[in-house]
Amino acid sequence: MKFKIETFPNYRIAYMRRVGQYGSANMEVMEKLKKWAKENNLLNSAILFAIPLDNPETTPPNQCRFDACIVIPNDFQVDDSVLERELSGGQYYVYEVKHTTEEIQKAYPAIFQHLQNNNFQIDHKPIMEKYISDMISYPYCEICVPIKQ
Repeated sequence: MKFKIETFPNYRIAYMRRVGQYGSANMEVMEKLKKWAKENNLLNSAILFAIPLDNPETTPPNQCRFDACIVIPNDFQVDDSVLERELSGGQYYVYEVKHTTEEIQKAYPAIFQHLQNNNFQIDHKPIMEKYISDMISYPYCEICVPIKQ
């Protein structure tokens, strides 16, 4: 697993939210967002984020929120099929993992152990999975954990 510390800027994003138990339905909302992005000529060299907003160990499964997001230009006008907001930038510990459900699930315990062993504190922002639009030639994602300086 490759990792680095990276400073993210603030990002303007368009997103679609799903509420319910985490699982394959999250992938469906991401595919819906990518379809919308392609129709709006946003998918080429896009930055996509998958953001689970709740901890399923402490939030009832039917109340867990998931946002499928794409970074959009400042001058882009969104339509009513998506929501928009700004993601706060800052320091992130970024881990590159193969983009498979199995590898991503295996990565999280290793990430938290590594952060603890190196005395990093997690900031109070969501942990995100970052993707580039072309997953065929680059079949990896980055798990981005916000850290305090």
